Amino acid sequence: MNEDDLLSSRVLIIDDQPANLRLLEDLLAREGFTHVVGTTDAHKALDLYAAFDPDLIVLDLMMPELDGYAVLEQLKRRGDPYDYRPVLVVTADATSEARRRALSLGAKDFLTKPFDTIEAMLRIWNLLETRALYKRLQALAPSAPPIIMPYGKVA
Repeated sequence: MNEDDLLSSRVLIIDDQPANLRLLEDLLAREGFTHVVGTTDAHKALDLYAAFDPDLIVLDLMMPELDGYAVLEQLKRRGDPYDYRPVLVVTADATSEARRRALSLGAKDFLTKPFDTIEAMLRIWNLLETRALYKRLQALAPSAPPIIMPYGKVA
């Protein structure tokens, strides 16, 4: 897998704070990502998810009206249970309860604000690499039965 494959990945950022959204967009742009869409309106998340078909979602938890937990629940209900679509939660809530709840709702990784930009990019690269490998496996064996994970989750 080469870097260009990952740089062509689509990333959706959902954060109610414009400054945080710009920070993440700029960080991804500096790395060379060109397919990045961001919104400060969590109500638009599902429509953007459907239209943009992201490879990775970067999601804030603490947002007014529709918080990140509700977005995770909606994505879980709407998404294909056999698809691997990683969500990186980026939040100021550093409690273990927030981590556990987000991870139990389908987030694949968790990062607390303020975050180290190098660590954030390493996590993003890792999640996108896993997504790309998943897509490659699906292309090789599209009719293969899903792998059943513990707790009834499907991989």
